[in-house]
Amino acid sequence: MARLFKREINFMGNFKIFFAISAALIAISIGAIAIRGLQMGIEFVGGTSIDFANTGNITIEQMRDAFEEAGATDAVIQTSSTGGSRGFLVRMSTDDPDVAAGIASTAASSLGLSADSFQVTTIGPDLGADIARRSLMAFVVSLVVIIIYVTIRFEFKMGVTAVAALFHDLIIVVGIYALLGREITPNVIAALLTILGYSLYDTIVVFHRICDNAAEGNLKCSLMKLANHSVNQVFTRTINTTITSLLPVLIMLFFGGETLKDFAFAMSVGLICGSYSSIAIATPLYTLWKQLEPKYAKLAKKYSGDIVSTRQRKLLAQKNEDDAAQA
Repeated sequence: MARLFKREINFMGNFKIFFAISAALIAISIGAIAIRGLQMGIEFVGGTSIDFANTGNITIEQMRDAFEEAGATDAVIQTSSTGGSRGFLVRMSTDDPDVAAGIASTAASSLGLSADSFQVTTIGPDLGADIARRSLMAFVVSLVVIIIYVTIRFEFKMGVTAVAALFHDLIIVVGIYALLGREITPNVIAALLTILGYSLYDTIVVFHRICDNAAEGNLKCSLMKLANHSVNQVFTRTINTTITSLLPVLIMLFFGGETLKDFAFAMSVGLICGSYSSIAIATPLYTLWKQLEPKYAKLAKKYSGDIVSTRQRKLLAQKNEDDAAQA
């Protein structure tokens, strides 16, 4: 095996810290989902979306008053921006196209807006349920295919830990949406599926490096040390990939329309989580599980001092100083 670098970032030695951070984030996410719930878009639950463009100096309070006067007391109104022009996105629970069109026309008229300043989209509850069912099926199929692929390409343990990292990313992204009260739309679902690909790519790169290093010859270190070395080898590549992927997404988030912003926000959070989980979740989970095998358990016992946490290293250094002083 190639000579291990003497100075490397001690990722694996601090895996307990990473696990604690992730556990806290997941707990917060699950709590937000349980307490605040998920605000599902009309595409999933049915309802009406009215997109106003070029609304000038009309305020959100004026828009809200106009819809209340038109009879839509449950209207949820958000500001939007498309091509630099201000607008509003209004969502209502009614799924009757005629009723929705009438309310939109009445509100627009009271605000002095023309009939072509808004677009009404109505989705029935049956179609919404079908879209939700298909989205869930897409997630399940994606995860199963990922496990099968990684198992064939590498091994089953890598497949399971890769999917565990994906669950970690998805729960945190969805939790942030619940915490902020953002709507889950088909664009968000598309972003989540895309996140699966990016996160899996980072994880596969690390796993591939671990396999290559392990195949070079007789190991003279623990699997934990090997994994840490492998992560350090691909760390710069992971950072570069994340940054180059994140830059256009951030541009969409800050300068795109509402549709692009839905996609970009989920992608921004997911890309960061995906890069983190590949190193801090998938790799240590796999390594700890793999070290239960007799071959790697012996190596872990033999080279037990290979990887220690930052705190353990400080304590060991202090002990050595104390021993030297006493001598």
